[in-house]
Amino acid sequence: MKVTFLIITFLHGLIHILGFLKAFGIRETKELTLPISKTMGILWLLVTILFSIYGFTIIVNSKYSWIIGLVAIIISQFIIIYFWTDAKFGSIPNILILLVVLFSFGTYNFNKIIESETSQILSNVSLKNLKPISETALNGLPKPIQKWIKTTGIIGKDELKVAWIKQKALMKMKPEQKDWYSAEAIQYSTFENPAFIWTVEMEMMPLINIKGRDKFFGGKGEMLIKINSLINVVNEKGEKLDEGTLQRYLGELVWFPSLALSPLIEWEEIDDFSAKATIKYYDTHVSGTFYFNENGDFTKFITLRYMGNEDKKYPWVLTVDGYSQFEGIKIPSKMKATWKLDKGDWTWLDLEILDVKYNENVSIFANSSSFSFL
Repeated sequence: MKVTFLIITFLHGLIHILGFLKAFGIRETKELTLPISKTMGILWLLVTILFSIYGFTIIVNSKYSWIIGLVAIIISQFIIIYFWTDAKFGSIPNILILLVVLFSFGTYNFNKIIESETSQILSNVSLKNLKPISETALNGLPKPIQKWIKTTGIIGKDELKVAWIKQKALMKMKPEQKDWYSAEAIQYSTFENPAFIWTVEMEMMPLINIKGRDKFFGGKGEMLIKINSLINVVNEKGEKLDEGTLQRYLGELVWFPSLALSPLIEWEEIDDFSAKATIKYYDTHVSGTFYFNENGDFTKFITLRYMGNEDKKYPWVLTVDGYSQFEGIKIPSKMKATWKLDKGDWTWLDLEILDVKYNENVSIFANSSSFSFL
């Protein structure tokens, strides 16, 4: 799709050079019957140059490509209107390119919001005086939690304060949906002051994609979903969402083993293979149960959770399909998320973690390209 659009863009720009050639008497063109002054000829050439530059900025994924594209369209359409009899059909590619420019503008604005929110979350992280995790720090924790932490390999490593996670996923937007949508996501999580921001991009069809952002910061949860980064599909806040996002944060503890030692979390042993965790932060407190196998590996997390701001709670289940090591820490890297609804189970997320960075290895990576929907 991107290649097709680039071909259209370069050809549309190249056609404008005919006006320049006619204006300066370099070549007579039968397609252009109206006289063209040298001043207007220079404008025709300028449009060719601008569309060429626009195409190259798309190739290199410049976040400012929309600006050059918009200027090229404005000048091109002015020329088309001025020479309407000869050039009116040039409006068709201009309309197509304008749509893409608008989508790029939406992505640019969306990414600016994400970058600002990510910087705000990371500004609260201090990596000074990190303490290594010792076995004695596990004293008082339920036995299955102690065993699990030891299996992760974090003993002897520094406590975790911040993490960056790159994910790919298959997603379903509603229970009745049959086909999966492919998605890519980036997440930042902090642990001394519980927070996360998760940005996802999902392609639904050519020229139509979904950009989403889930956030928990300052004890408040938010969910934002946009079509092509322009049209709001979901924009939710509220106490139920605060609770739901904190439950998600708690369930993702298994990616960040030292978080189990947080004073914000209270543990209750259920048996040799499960333990209940309760976290309280600001005015919200939630609980969930973690399950483990005989080897101490995490296998499942269950909590009762609101779906967005709906009134009823449903069991929300995380299950594990595989494990990987990142920076020497073993975590579940292939997981599924399932809502157990009245009408049956809805597995809406099939997730794979591609990479994880912890502590000093975390920096603000680019969340997405400015032209990724093509």
